[in-house]
Amino acid sequence: MKKLGILLSGRGSNFLAIANAIRLETIKDAEIAVVLSNKEDAPGLAVAREMGILAIAIPSAGKNRAEHDAAMISELQANNVDLVCLAGYMRIISPEFVAAFPDRILNVHPSLLPSFPGLEAQTQALEFGAKVAGCTVHFVDEHVDHGVIVLQKTVAVEDDDTAETLSGRILEQEHLAYPEAISRVVSGEYRILGRRYLKAT
Repeated sequence: MKKLGILLSGRGSNFLAIANAIRLETIKDAEIAVVLSNKEDAPGLAVAREMGILAIAIPSAGKNRAEHDAAMISELQANNVDLVCLAGYMRIISPEFVAAFPDRILNVHPSLLPSFPGLEAQTQALEFGAKVAGCTVHFVDEHVDHGVIVLQKTVAVEDDDTAETLSGRILEQEHLAYPEAISRVVSGEYRILGRRYLKAT
């Protein structure tokens, strides 16, 4: 049974999608060991506690990145976490954090990487005139929105879309993509060749 550590900063809708996928056994042989947030008032923590999942706030305010990341790493290791899942975690993690969990950190980003990394990806897509948008689940490395891609799902951009309407449709796909990606990674039936994620042969 693989243990997941979920990191969030807000309401935790992707966390909830992951938890539901585990409950429905869409994700097999995995459980959520701990939910961590850098914000004490993150609604996702309350949701986790209601579900009987260990949920801990490690506030980032007033701490430098290295100090805060060290505390997060310590808590994840104390709970024997195998795979770290960033689910709306609004902090850039340090190289030391990445090194503590090599090829064991996943993130979901609301664009088809490598297009539109960073903040406000949906606005970037609209301003660029993209006809197709979507989401990407990828391994996390030392660079922002850069690691090896596990899977992507697409969304058509409509002529009357706003950043809000496009974000809503992309989020629906995130809720499908993230559990699917976790299931693939937890299975261990894959290999990484250069920057390519390949299913095991």
